[in-house]
Amino acid sequence: MTQHQDDWLLMDRVARGEEGGVEELYDRFGSLVYKVARQLLPTRAEAEDAVQEVFVRLWQTADRYDYRRAKLVTWVMLIARRHLIDRLRRNAVRGTAASYRADGTSDPDARQPERKPLEDERNYSLLQRIAELPELQRVVIERAYLQGFTLREVSVQLEAPLGTIKSALSRGLARLRERIRADWAV
Repeated sequence: MTQHQDDWLLMDRVARGEEGGVEELYDRFGSLVYKVARQLLPTRAEAEDAVQEVFVRLWQTADRYDYRRAKLVTWVMLIARRHLIDRLRRNAVRGTAASYRADGTSDPDARQPERKPLEDERNYSLLQRIAELPELQRVVIERAYLQGFTLREVSVQLEAPLGTIKSALSRGLARLRERIRADWAV
């Protein structure tokens, strides 16, 4: 039996609600999904909540997995990425809504009660570091992570080969990790 067939059988077990299937899926991909969630979300608690939500979504859509169209890891990460982007957008909308007074005028001093000053500083630092990246890396990261486009869509938008887009994303994320670790270590 091939890996693709094993993956399909696993997702079939998940779709049928077999507890062992869900556990195996989590064992295989839980840490990878958490790692991505932790990179994008400001707190461990939010990342942990997002991972749980991703695996619920995977369970709900398990019957749609087709091993002929994508590897299981690709499919899992696509679901995770979409969920995380949706979550980031919801958080952004909440932040915007919280900045208005009851009379409809803007309140520049409004803050989300659950946000801490250190997190705000880190988010600002992250956006600042993204802005400092070389143009292609910056545009790819903004479109893929902040605007929710797939890498293939970004490739078409920028009229650049998909391999170039993937390389730019990889190099940009590596630079961000290095710079942010240095910033946050202070």
